[in-house]
Amino acid sequence: MSSVEEGDLVARVEGAAGVIRLNRPKAINAVTLEMFRDIDKALDRFEADSAVAVIVLEGAGERGLCAGGDIRTLWESSKVNGDLGKILWREEYILNARIKKFPKPYIAFMDGIVMGGGVGLSAHASHRIVTDRTKLAMPEVGLGFFPDVGGTFLLSRSPGEIGTYFGLTGQTMNGPDAIHAKFADAVVPTAKWPELREALTKVRPGVTAADIGKLINGFATAETAGPVAAKEPAIDALFGFDRMEDIFAALKRDGSEFALATLKTLNEKSPRGMVVTLKLLRLARTASSLEECLVREYRAALEVFRSDDFREGVRAAVIDKDRNPIWSPPRIEDVTPEMLAPYLAEIGADELKFN
Repeated sequence: MSSVEEGDLVARVEGAAGVIRLNRPKAINAVTLEMFRDIDKALDRFEADSAVAVIVLEGAGERGLCAGGDIRTLWESSKVNGDLGKILWREEYILNARIKKFPKPYIAFMDGIVMGGGVGLSAHASHRIVTDRTKLAMPEVGLGFFPDVGGTFLLSRSPGEIGTYFGLTGQTMNGPDAIHAKFADAVVPTAKWPELREALTKVRPGVTAADIGKLINGFATAETAGPVAAKEPAIDALFGFDRMEDIFAALKRDGSEFALATLKTLNEKSPRGMVVTLKLLRLARTASSLEECLVREYRAALEVFRSDDFREGVRAAVIDKDRNPIWSPPRIEDVTPEMLAPYLAEIGADELKFN
């Protein structure tokens, strides 16, 4: 067993598996720029090593795979007009695209909390395992942001308006709902993971993705839909619009317990963040690739980084924790096309490019 201990990231070969472990358990493995760089280096190593048949992504500790990116550091950079957003998101999004196209089976163990940047490292994998403890979410709209890391690509490919619902509300998916929403492939109970992980370290070089799928299915339950999937007809009716005003109006008109609870949730989110998110989700529906969505997300992310809503959203949720953000503008009706335009504009030399 060869080992590289890199503090916040552990990358080592165990048998036939190149194991990548996010190793910041106290922060639920929130990912830093250095960790993204170390993952990229590990993938270089594992791709070149013919003895490595599969990649296994996992998180240290009991709480989850990954709670997202290191938001506090981004907030500090945004406050002083720094360039961390530009650098971190560029490298992160290029890594997301690399994971999707990685030539060897890439198995993500999506146990516990999987949010934001953690979704980017796992939901583009060739094999995505959720558990009886999975809590997966893209809660960025509550930070004045939008579901990035290819989130618009993934959400726009969920059935019906399920992706629109999850993207705008930031609500949590359990394991079966993550499968229904096309963010995951199989539910494997947490108790069975050690045995499956051991089996993955013993596969032969050159093993096919189909073979790995069969191996995982031998440990999986047959669950493919959770509590939110059951509400899909209502969600399709309430979220099947291209303007936030129309979604709000439909929820008010409906008046059911579910609609009113959803309305309450949306009223806590950034109006600008919701308008940007809905626009990016609709554009993503006709995108031909993950990269096309990531290019668009990168343009929008740089604009978010400059925005008061991002700083205010992070302040209220992460820094002061008062859960009382003052959004600008405060109402959906006040988000103008002129405000939306910079999030979608081309950015010249700064455009995201893939190797």
